[in-house]
Amino acid sequence: MTTKMQRKRSKRITLTAVLMAVMLVASACGGGSGSKGDNWVSIEGRYTPDASTPAWKLDTKEEPTQLTWYVNADWWNTDYGKDVVTKKIKEDLNLDIKFITGDDTKLNTFFAGGEMPDLITTFGINSPVVQKASSWALPLNDLAEKYDPYFNTVAAQDTLKWFQLSDGKTYGYPNYSNTQADYNDGTIPAKTAFIIRKDVYEALGRPDFGTPEEFRSAMQQIKERFPELIPFGFNSIGEGTGSLGDVLQDFIGVPLEDGNGGFYNRNLDDDYLAWLRTLNQVHRDGNISDDSFADDGTAFEEKVKSGKYATILLDGTPQQGGNLQIFMSANPDKAYMAVDGPQSTAGNEPKLNQSGISGWMVSFITKQNADPAKSMQLFTYLLSEEGQMLMNYGIEGETYVKNADGSVQFTPEIKELQQTNADKFKKEYRMGEFMFFGHDKHKAYSEDAFPESIKQMQQWGEGKLVPHFILENIDPDQGTPEARGLTAINTKWNSTMVSMIRAKDDAQFEAILNDYKQFLDSNGWSKIVDIRSEKMKANKEKLGL
Repeated sequence: MTTKMQRKRSKRITLTAVLMAVMLVASACGGGSGSKGDNWVSIEGRYTPDASTPAWKLDTKEEPTQLTWYVNADWWNTDYGKDVVTKKIKEDLNLDIKFITGDDTKLNTFFAGGEMPDLITTFGINSPVVQKASSWALPLNDLAEKYDPYFNTVAAQDTLKWFQLSDGKTYGYPNYSNTQADYNDGTIPAKTAFIIRKDVYEALGRPDFGTPEEFRSAMQQIKERFPELIPFGFNSIGEGTGSLGDVLQDFIGVPLEDGNGGFYNRNLDDDYLAWLRTLNQVHRDGNISDDSFADDGTAFEEKVKSGKYATILLDGTPQQGGNLQIFMSANPDKAYMAVDGPQSTAGNEPKLNQSGISGWMVSFITKQNADPAKSMQLFTYLLSEEGQMLMNYGIEGETYVKNADGSVQFTPEIKELQQTNADKFKKEYRMGEFMFFGHDKHKAYSEDAFPESIKQMQQWGEGKLVPHFILENIDPDQGTPEARGLTAINTKWNSTMVSMIRAKDDAQFEAILNDYKQFLDSNGWSKIVDIRSEKMKANKEKLGL
């Protein structure tokens, strides 16, 4: 996932507009789940589906297929056929794709106007658009049976089951959907780390940051020895919490559930609050910049790229890999490295999170699709080993080679380009970016899957990942009073967390915290907790936990 992708991950579709759109979709499309009245093209004379062979290798259609693919992200790279990855997709599938991008408003116009693109990629399994997919999308189960049964060979069955709607069919497939088996295999790299510039670390005598006292002292030493640097940085906060909310909670190992297996309010955990009090003291010492609370993703990236932060609690190391590599290449003796950083005051071990089984981007084949057979071939292709290798490493013999032990490495020319010219590497090759159905397990094939700048950070994270499956999709259903209450509470927590860190003294910190607790009570928090606990229980049953 790219840096801009990571910034957008927490974005949620506007409730009122989307609900209106879904109603329009239902009325326009009829709401039948896989009804044969939908656009099911005939493949007679083109090929005969074979469960042992991907359909794209069988299809004899000569003229190129034209598909329009809408991605609900205005930052998505719409180029197609110009870089190594998409040029190969175009060639193998005889397929032309016109990408369209936009935001929620543009997404809604498709539903309202009735003119649907062939493919749609959106975000979040819980959004009304995704939950009502049976009214506007074709079921993957039926598409696979009719056009490409090989899809069931490459798709993760646990993921398909997780995305089933009430009719028992699955309409969308995500990227970065990790199952329990993926965690057990140990092939998923950590994406969170507390990092420090090597020159700062050595100059200060390799200080510890584990306890609140050590952390505060080290930040003061940084300020005195490196006044030109920002002692402590963190991911852009925006409307969320950056890396100071659940990321910090995971870092210090705050429990995922209460003693009875129900929902636990991690924001009010004593261990976590102790660290927020520490950050408040560091801010009062002048060692957290107020600009950091206002910086957007671009401003944060520029500071990473230029090495402006002495230390960073960084979430999304792969997404910042290019920026970290740019700084590392220019300043090899100052490159960022991972150290243990803040630790639990209660003795908990880290519980670092990664993408869960819900994944992130969810892609669909719409009912107005011009050629659902070719579209299903595309889904299968990108999910297959062949497609995954292309998206991660390019073309064998041209951009990478396979070693005798089965590992993969870029050719010397491509490796050098990756390390010295990240922008050109991204534009002309696009390996690691075009990842609609991407999965981290294929990164384990090669030491070249990630830039040199983050390898030590990933090594530091080994053994610290803990699946957060039980916490996925547990929010109240959208459109309910509890959902509205939770939206208000989340907004309140964003401002509360920042205000506590910026509080002028202990008394103001406690006053802000107490105000938040009262806000919970007045916005139906107890009912939200009950709903989340019930959904956690359902998740455990679904996962067999």
